[in-house]
Amino acid sequence: MQAELTPDIALHRARRDRVLQQMGAGVLVLATAPEVIRNRDAHYPYRYDSHFHYLTAFAEPEAVLVLIAGPEPRQILFCRDKNLEREIWDGFRFGPEAAREQFRFDTTFAYDALDDELPKLLENQPTLYYAIGFDPAWDARMLGWLNTVRAKGRTGVSAPSALLDARAIIDEMRLIKDAHELALMQRAADISAAGHVAAQRVCKPGMGEWQIEAELLYHFRKGGCQAPAYTSIVAGGANACVLHYVGNDQPLHDGDLLLIDAAGEYHGYAADITRTFPVNGRFSGAQRDVYEIVLAAQLAAIDAVKPGNTWNAPHDTALRVLTQGLRDLKLLTGELDGLLEQEAYKPFYMHKTGHWLGLDVHDAGEYKLNGAWRTLQAGMTLTVEPGLYIRPSEDVPKAFWNIGIRIEDDVAVTENGCHVLTSAAPKTITDIEQVMHHGTR
Repeated sequence: MQAELTPDIALHRARRDRVLQQMGAGVLVLATAPEVIRNRDAHYPYRYDSHFHYLTAFAEPEAVLVLIAGPEPRQILFCRDKNLEREIWDGFRFGPEAAREQFRFDTTFAYDALDDELPKLLENQPTLYYAIGFDPAWDARMLGWLNTVRAKGRTGVSAPSALLDARAIIDEMRLIKDAHELALMQRAADISAAGHVAAQRVCKPGMGEWQIEAELLYHFRKGGCQAPAYTSIVAGGANACVLHYVGNDQPLHDGDLLLIDAAGEYHGYAADITRTFPVNGRFSGAQRDVYEIVLAAQLAAIDAVKPGNTWNAPHDTALRVLTQGLRDLKLLTGELDGLLEQEAYKPFYMHKTGHWLGLDVHDAGEYKLNGAWRTLQAGMTLTVEPGLYIRPSEDVPKAFWNIGIRIEDDVAVTENGCHVLTSAAPKTITDIEQVMHHGTR
């Protein structure tokens, strides 16, 4: 476990080497995320930029990575000066000298030296790689530095003539996880699954959604996650039919379902788990019928996660099972293929079946290449999360009203198929009911 806690600095240096090789020539400038004010002079907890951290492992704010490609490649970091007085208030800072040694950079500068040094690094470079349009304030600073270089044109100094998006290179690298990343993601998944088990065990009618959320957050942090990976969804009854419900402020009623979409972030890597279960610990007949359809769709979709299949194969697989299930419940009528072509399922299922997962809960990487769904490869990680959301309607039997069910797992593509990272979170009806009545799996 200790190996998971320690950043692999050589690995991050090797990632920067790969970026330099793909650049060929030019300069890449990548800033980490800024600190953000929550209110007045209080900040939100700091979280670094994912691209920046992927290449550096450096977690402090006010830091900039510069990579210079060419015959003599250089890896440069700008970071905050060592300041013992500020460390009394804010905690440890590496400072440029220690950061160069610890994180294996060729050169480091103080962050305050950006305006003096960065224009020099841009001089006579053919191409600038930069996260275009991501941060308007940084766009303005970058244009200022470019104009400083352009002003030297009469002296024979040239500014980059091409501007490319640095994220295009890094996104593709982040799409394939290495063993170190997968170990961190497995740990995030295990901690998050334990939180879901705890929530199932304590849940009972009369509790509040906020109390279940508190149970989850407690177990995520207790297990070692630094933060929730995203805003938790704890949605009882009709709230489960609101896809991004985050109020988490309503009481839980006997006979209702509770949908929880919540997970932790471990050393930057996100888990993403959804489980749905009855508040009172026993599925009603209608709830059971709908749940079994969603579970069957999810299991079939997971089976479709394998090398050589397209990104959309799990979604297409889930759609067929869900739509057939809606026919079996008589919530849809007609031939299966026709209903799929008409997208007749959309009143009950309106989202895709998954997304990439990694340093961001909706992780980097394109879903299509040249207009076609990309092919799954070993090392890709994604969620599989079909659902059904049945709102009150005249043409829907009342027994199905306000049943909202989603089941989501994190899945890593392997050489021969896939591995479910979040399998420790119970999801069969038998296992859920057993856990909720304090049994053991």
